[in-house]
Amino acid sequence: MLSLDEGEYLIKLARKAIGTYLEKRVAINPDKPPASLLAERGVFVTIETYPEKELRGCIGYPYPVKELAKSVVDCAINSATGDPRFPGMNRRELDRCTIEISVLTVPEVIKVNDPKEYPKCIKVGRDGLIVEYGYYSGLLLPIVPVEQKWDEEDFLSQTCHKAGVPVDTWLSPRVKIYNFQSQVFKEEKPGGRIVEVALEVGK
Repeated sequence: MLSLDEGEYLIKLARKAIGTYLEKRVAINPDKPPASLLAERGVFVTIETYPEKELRGCIGYPYPVKELAKSVVDCAINSATGDPRFPGMNRRELDRCTIEISVLTVPEVIKVNDPKEYPKCIKVGRDGLIVEYGYYSGLLLPIVPVEQKWDEEDFLSQTCHKAGVPVDTWLSPRVKIYNFQSQVFKEEKPGGRIVEVALEVGK
């Protein structure tokens, strides 16, 4: 678990990385990160408009591929400029957006004897999901079903939809489903106070 101070460091790092890249097209190097942020961790950086709270970009590494601080720089820049769902941001937009960071545990495959057991093996408010089916793959962070007020079956179906496969694909014996957890930090307003988000189960 990261401390709030470490979460604040990552949020400020992400905002600086985006601002510098939009102004100079240069990727910054993390400045003296705490030792705990040098470990390899999966992470997602989410950008939302303020106060509308509409998604503006979300890119991440599901698996631990490099040091956390460096991953945050990469993902922050890519969320602002490389999310294919949105046009690239400009510098002025950044001042009207909040940043959220989800630091992930390593995804683990959920083992079941019958696919119908999947809903009992996951928990909304605790787990994120990855669905893999052949060449198709989709991921939803733990915070998503809470915000959307989905139950576990809805969550499985929507993760399948994210993967680009039919919503009932989770019932196939050929599907692989992984769960993971995340620790979430976000700004209350652009450049404002940073808080840790406590997920609550929504039905």
